Order: sequence, then structure tokens, then C-alpha cells
Amino acid sequence: MSLSYTASSSNTFTVTHARHLAAKVATDLKRMQRLYGQPSDTDIASYETEVVELLRHGYLGTAFYGYRRDSKWIEPTLRYTAQDLASGTNDDDPGKVPPGRNIVGATFYSYLTYSSAWDLLSSAQQSAFKQALPFQRVGAPQPAVENGYFADDRAYSSGGRSLARASVRSFA
Repeated sequence: MSLSYTASSSNTFTVTHARHLAAKVATDLKRMQRLYGQPSDTDIASYETEVVELLRHGYLGTAFYGYRRDSKWIEPTLRYTAQDLASGTNDDDPGKVPPGRNIVGATFYSYLTYSSAWDLLSSAQQSAFKQALPFQRVGAPQPAVENGYFADDRAYSSGGRSLARASVRSFA
């Protein structure tokens, strides 16, 4: 006699899942604020709202938050990439923003890319969606990294989706 079992599961990504992920981003930004003075509490709340809305509709590609000098990312800068949950992906605790980096002459900056689902929307749909967001982003070239690279360091997951976090690391 042989037995066989079949199991299936279904994940529905909800606003609660999106809020869970966005709260981790907000916590990272709050740590950055404590260490470096930016972003403001108001901006952190707005970034969190923006991430929730983009995630829950499947429109977030990549979000960058950090410092730029001469139009290039420097430490501390964080990059979040939205993706479907890979097997074995952890839901790490937020944090570990590196302290004591030189931000003299740098300014806080945020940059965002959209997912392929965003590209399927009409221009009118994109425009209407953007109007409901706390920031009215405009086109800009994506900054390069100054004398460094992005290194994956955290993974946040909920409801079958994840945000892979990477931090700028300096070659020096």
C-alpha cells in the first residue's frame, strides 16, 4: 500500500502585509535619522505611506534612501528591491545602519523605480495613482555609487513578497 499527499497554499498579499514591510523600511529610516539627522519624521511617514501603496498594488520596483554627494550615492544609503518571496527568505529585523560615516557635503535623497506591472498601466492610470501618493516624483537619472557598491544585507518578507535590502559599502 502506498500513500501520497498533496499540499497547496495560497498567499494573498494584503495591505497588512504591505504595512509590515513598509514599517521595516520606516524603522531603518528612523535609525538613519538618529545617526545622521535625516530624513525628518514627516518624510519618514510619507515614505512609509508611499511604500505601502506601491507594494500593495505591485508597483514598487526599487526604492533608494540615503545620502548623495556630487550626485552619487555614499554611505549610508539603503536600497530596497521588491520581489516575490524566494524559498527560505527570512524576515529579518530592521536596523544595522552603519554609524559614523562621513556625510559632510552630502544631502539626503530618495530615488524610486517602478515594477513591470506599473509599465502595463496607461499614462492616465499612472498619473492618477501618483496624485494619491505623498510625494510627486519626477524623472531623474539614477545615481551611481561613489567609490563603492551595494551589498545585500537584510531581507524583509510578508504575505509571499519580500523586500531585499542592500547597503552602500565603500571600497576604501
